[in-house]
Amino acid sequence: MSAAAHVTAEIASQPECWTRAAELAVSVADRLPHPGERVAVVGCGTSYCIARAYAALRESTGLGETDAYPASEVALGRPYDRIVAITRSGTTTEVLHLLAAVAGRIPTLAITGVTTAPVAHRADAVIGLGFADEKSVVQTRFATTALQLLRAGLGTDLTPSIADGELAVAEPLPRSWLERTQFTFLGSGWTTGLADEAALKLREAARVWTESYAAMEYRHGAISISDRSSLVWSFGDPPAGLEDEVATTGALFTADALDPVASLVRAQRLAVELAGRRGMNPDRPRNLSRSVILAGAPA
Repeated sequence: MSAAAHVTAEIASQPECWTRAAELAVSVADRLPHPGERVAVVGCGTSYCIARAYAALRESTGLGETDAYPASEVALGRPYDRIVAITRSGTTTEVLHLLAAVAGRIPTLAITGVTTAPVAHRADAVIGLGFADEKSVVQTRFATTALQLLRAGLGTDLTPSIADGELAVAEPLPRSWLERTQFTFLGSGWTTGLADEAALKLREAARVWTESYAAMEYRHGAISISDRSSLVWSFGDPPAGLEDEVATTGALFTADALDPVASLVRAQRLAVELAGRRGMNPDRPRNLSRSVILAGAPA
């Protein structure tokens, strides 16, 4: 099997997974957060980036106050009506500890790729995304499918996003992107979490120099790192004047018209391409495993 065989296939399958997520959202609507509930969304690593995107999107649509936390850092002194935990493996220590800590006090929902994992016994409700589970250590389709499920639960029609996803997996990446050595991802509102996830993908898969910021914050110091070796990528519409400011640094700027989740697919593909050029296998990145299980943690 060639290097990156799993992650390459998993990236390509995302539009199909999103179609299934849109269908699933109808049948699990009663398990998703209800309008008006105060919700905490948690995860670790990639799942935390997705939690942040969903939290910002849900609150911005007026469906209820929504906070996002790393699973190890939840502010349990705040009154939440529901906790949503996103965990691909269903075995992540911090998620299991949190669910045990709130058992019987706060209703919990787990969104996972493995419904036989320990998380299924800790959460009050479970939504299984086994069709989006992955063999690669680097997480791609599970994360985007979880977000698309949650977006559908907010009433978003995923049809345009799915169409954009099909473009994102089919169109060649610009050669100019692959020639860069420093990458800065920018977002605004719910896409800030996606920008952070794009940067994480490049670090995990290819160990390249990446940073991510809220788009307006990038101007406050971080822009100084950009030069002719940089790609500055905005998820969603960039603030007025930002492209011109980036141009003065010599960096290449991009802000495509695709749905932001489809843009994330392009960033995933960029990470895999860069990894291949550096002789790395993103299916098995250095120092990473499919799930973080702390030594001595209970099952």
